[in-house]
Amino acid sequence: MVPQVTLGNTGIRVSRLAIGTGTNGWAGHSSQTRLGFDRLIDLLCYAYDRGITFWDLADQYGSHPHAAAALRRIGREKVVITTKTTSRTPAEIHQDLDRFRRELETDTLDIVLLHCLTDPEWVGKLGSVMEAMSKAKERGILRAVGVSCHNFGAFQAAAACDWVEVVLARINHAGLHMDAPPQEVIPVLEQMHRRGKGIYGMKVMGCGQLGDDPARAMQFALNLSCLDAIVIGMEDEGQIDRNLDLLRQLAPVAA
Repeated sequence: MVPQVTLGNTGIRVSRLAIGTGTNGWAGHSSQTRLGFDRLIDLLCYAYDRGITFWDLADQYGSHPHAAAALRRIGREKVVITTKTTSRTPAEIHQDLDRFRRELETDTLDIVLLHCLTDPEWVGKLGSVMEAMSKAKERGILRAVGVSCHNFGAFQAAAACDWVEVVLARINHAGLHMDAPPQEVIPVLEQMHRRGKGIYGMKVMGCGQLGDDPARAMQFALNLSCLDAIVIGMEDEGQIDRNLDLLRQLAPVAA
């Protein structure tokens, strides 16, 4: 059994390990989508069969159609999905939410993040975008809103912003591909956690650079009480099995 957790105060229950679909991902492609359409569908279904009920997607990864096809096999209600948008106007947000639901063949999106925020002043500049997403939530189009950041100032702003419910945060013990060193990022994560935000960690394996000691990399993340879950971009069944085995060894008790 894969440990299950609740993302902050959202009430959304997920597996503590999520499967990512965005390794080296942007411009509609990623290492996962480049596996081939049917191959990624099979991989997502295998992850679900092994107990992973949390899938991390994004428009920029091009992984919506693959997830939709996998969910036809599994059942939409059995998986929690995060997806992400780089749109920065209300009109674009409305268009994205409609398109994402069509692509994923669902009436409701679980979690939608403003993707790749790099401006420390984003909270003051994107008020109308946040309002559009909040109204979509009120209408039942999505369940929770949040951000992923690629700048430490933007990350700090997310911690202080009441609107943010879920954060996808870059974190690993070596400080690789992060917004700042771990000793600076962790206090901000702890602040987010105290404020009830759901937090899941990415870059846990340092974009593969920490793969020579995956147990150490995963243990570091799992030992952070401010992290609800972690996401790892996996590309074959062996990686899924190995990471689940490590998860069960290092965090055997469900939260």
